[in-house]
Amino acid sequence: MRQSKISRRSFLLGLGFLSSAAVLTACGGGSASSSEPASSSQPEEPASSASSEVPAAPILSVDEFPVTDGSTACIPLIAQVMADTTGIDLETAQSCVTTNTTAWAWRNLGLYGDNENGTKLIIAYEAPDSVKEELAADGAPLDQKALGRDALVFIVNEENPVQSLTQQQLRDIYAGKITNWKEVGGADAAIVAFQRREDSGSQTLFQKLLIQGGELMDAPTELAPTMMDELVDDIAEYNNSANAIGFSVYYYISEMYSKPGLRLLAVDGVTPSNHTIADQSYPLCNEFYAAIRQDSAADSPERKVYDWLSTDAGRACVEQSGYVAAQ
Repeated sequence: MRQSKISRRSFLLGLGFLSSAAVLTACGGGSASSSEPASSSQPEEPASSASSEVPAAPILSVDEFPVTDGSTACIPLIAQVMADTTGIDLETAQSCVTTNTTAWAWRNLGLYGDNENGTKLIIAYEAPDSVKEELAADGAPLDQKALGRDALVFIVNEENPVQSLTQQQLRDIYAGKITNWKEVGGADAAIVAFQRREDSGSQTLFQKLLIQGGELMDAPTELAPTMMDELVDDIAEYNNSANAIGFSVYYYISEMYSKPGLRLLAVDGVTPSNHTIADQSYPLCNEFYAAIRQDSAADSPERKVYDWLSTDAGRACVEQSGYVAAQ
């Protein structure tokens, strides 16, 4: 094996050995410890995530449910999958689920999933390019498929008079070329543009869908919060003014962590919604995924859940949780 591969893997092991999701912590299943801050398993419950009138038939016991990691915005879906495939009630499933960041979810599966208590399944947004490179160099081959579609959305204070921005205006704001709201039809106030950290799923989508390799100004640490809820809070509370802008994924801001005093911008004149994401008339859409290791046995719990997600019951689970299912 090339020395560079050994060095990279050793370094990552030092940072994140067994940095896996704590799924089933209170539900009787195995879990791995985490060196990354875990996302809360208690988001605001989506209005559409109530149990279906005709529950899916369980395919696993609670103890068999695989150790699962994922993106923060996928926590409600992971809980619904657990409830539907094991037969436990949704509230109990929600209390069992925590996740790491999008980047660490992919690492935990591809680099450390062969550990006894390692991550066996992830439901997550697209991995950052840097993590894709790590997995290509040192990770196990993965099976992955799109489960649903979400969108990158932009958040402003409700007092901001600007209702819509074009993609080019957004690029210019984040390149530092547009610095005052009056340049886009707003008040005479400096634009304070929040970003996320490099390993976040929303930052990955931001760079892929909007920036596309173009110019991007560096964000000071205070304008690049670690957690998704911190970004929403910071935009709402920044200097008690209406000059901040930031971004998230639609599902998180609409279903999991809404904040009074904020609203979503239209992009290119299209307001984000489940409908405009489903028909992709909203311009900044992207899929999220389920993934397991390719060497997962046909009768393993993770393979059973992965295959179940492609059934009618699996698709209903995605929609029941309030997400837009993949076509």
